Amino acid sequence: MTTVIPKDRLIEFAGKELGVTDWLEIDQARIDLFAEATGDNQFIHVDPVRAKAETPFGGTIAHGFLTLSLVPSMLTPIRLQPQGLKMALNYGLDRVRFMEPVRTGSRIRARAKVTEVTERNPKQVLIKSEITVEIEGNPKPALVAEALGLYLF
Repeated sequence: MTTVIPKDRLIEFAGKELGVTDWLEIDQARIDLFAEATGDNQFIHVDPVRAKAETPFGGTIAHGFLTLSLVPSMLTPIRLQPQGLKMALNYGLDRVRFMEPVRTGSRIRARAKVTEVTERNPKQVLIKSEITVEIEGNPKPALVAEALGLYLF
């Protein structure tokens, strides 16, 4: 659930985990839509027969950037919502590593931990978070990222 807090309490969340999201299934239809939108039609993503025959994955896998692109929507239920917030902007990533492929039919979820809170000025706060996308039943995560969010007041 979204946590609504006074703006001056944001600093208290540095070093704290925000929570874990619900599981989200990654099906072939979602992968195909992403491939169409981005033009990345590599067979390991869109050709289940060939991917099963020619890859060590046993079938198709999601694009790493598809998994990464799902992070903001997955985090919506656990995000911080400071009072007076006008908007939150994706400010980029300091680091991202794709650790394990997400096989078609897998379920993923995101875990978020705030690592830094920096007030840039009275109307801007930069939040750095460590995001881990887990794959159900797999000890290795799909990805680990350091994400930056700019809160505008």
